[in-house]
Formats: sequence, structure tokens, C-alpha cells
Amino acid sequence: MVNTTQVPLFVPAMRPERFTKAASSGGDAIILDLEDSVAPADKDAARANVDGSFTDLPVILRINAVGTPWFVDDVRALKDRGFSAVMLPKSENPDDIKQITEQVPDLPIIALVETAKGLGRARDIAAAPAVTRLAFGSVDFSADLGCEHKRDALLLARSELVLASRIAGISAPLDGVTVEVADPSVSGRDAEHARALGMTGKMCIHPSQISKVKHAFMPSDVEVQWAQRVLKAAEGAVMIDGEMVDEPVRIRARAILAAKFTDAE
Repeated sequence: MVNTTQVPLFVPAMRPERFTKAASSGGDAIILDLEDSVAPADKDAARANVDGSFTDLPVILRINAVGTPWFVDDVRALKDRGFSAVMLPKSENPDDIKQITEQVPDLPIIALVETAKGLGRARDIAAAPAVTRLAFGSVDFSADLGCEHKRDALLLARSELVLASRIAGISAPLDGVTVEVADPSVSGRDAEHARALGMTGKMCIHPSQISKVKHAFMPSDVEVQWAQRVLKAAEGAVMIDGEMVDEPVRIRARAILAAKFTDAE
């Protein structure tokens, strides 16, 4: 189930009154957050709030990173609470993943890559047992590198996560959040960029972003019509709309139609 999630919504674990409302906001999953949105003094109280039984949607728990004072207790909180997956921030090597699998071996892991060290080991992390997806912590990554949080500056990082995921044979990665919440169209444009690079989802921090992001990952009518023309054409190498079409192009056409029908469901 986690592998098909495209648009999960973050909810602070300190705000349990928001959990049910978040589940009805249109996202594909909920990420209950014990990390960045929770102050150090509130970590224990937030942990006591978390449970995955409030919705039929997948509920992912973002715990605190390996080496923090809260990591061990966060991992204990994963057991028998109905979570669909755990998101590990600051994932930097497969040993980080192992510290979770030793305690909860059957729980899928979304490895959040948000440092230079993590990007350098992204292929090893993607290949680690239990890792079903990578996610890009673009804001933290920018802070770690001292670069701007802009598409051009982060192009290499996003592309590497897509490549690492493909090599490991896991689902394509989730893109990082868009911090602009006043104008949802910004998150939509960011999602279009992520999709163009091969990502298949994007994390959201506000319900208003969800519809724009989901729409961006859905094939357009123009793409669907093109794919249908391609697949109706004769086999072998043929010309369609002035472009040469052969089997690699047909593979893309099939993927577009598969994504369209999946989204429609």
C-alpha cells in the first residue's frame, strides 16, 4: 500500500484534534510527525498521541533521527499501533535502517534523504531491506549544503534519488514539501517538475496543496490522447505526429495510460 501512495499529508503529532480532519482532506496517506513539528519538550507527549487506527488510509509515522534522545522510544512506539510504514529522517547509511528493522522487522521504511551524506549513500539506502521508498527532505538538504531551495540547485539530488530507486527496484521517490502555502499553485508547479524528473509523489504540509499536487501527477488529456495514438499504431518503427515511435516510446505510452486508469480508480 505504501508503494502506491502519491500525496501524503504531514500532521504534527502534538495536534491529535487534526488527525481525523487530515484523513478527509483528499491525500493518499497521513504522516504523523514526531520530528520537526514537535518541540523537544513535547516529544514524549506527542509520542503518546500517535496511533494508526483513526483512518483506513495508510498512516506513516515520522520518527526522530538515529542518534537523537528520542529515537529509541520512537521505535518502540511503532509496535502494534497500526502504522503502515515508518519514515526515518536524516537517513545516511544502511546501518540507520538496520536499527529499525531489528525492532520492527516487518514494517516498511521510507528513508528520508536530506543531507549530503545521505545523498552520497542513496543507492545503498535504497537497497537496504525493508526500504520501500526514498523521500527527499529538500529543505533540510538545502540547509546542509548551503544552497538555495530552488529547482536548479536541487536537480542533481532529485535525479540521483530517482536513479537510486530504479536501480534498487523500489517505487520512485516522494518529493519534498513546498513551503509556500498561501498559493497552492506553487506546490502544483513543483509537483509537475518532480514528475518530469521521474518522481511519483510529493509530500504536503497543508490540505490546500493536495488537489494541485495530485492533479500534477495525473497524466493530462493531451498525454493520454498521444499514448492512445501510439499504441494504436502499427508495430515496429513508425512516424506519429512527426516523431519516430518505437518500443521505448510505447513503454512510456503504456505507463501514461496505466497511471491515468490507476488515478481514476
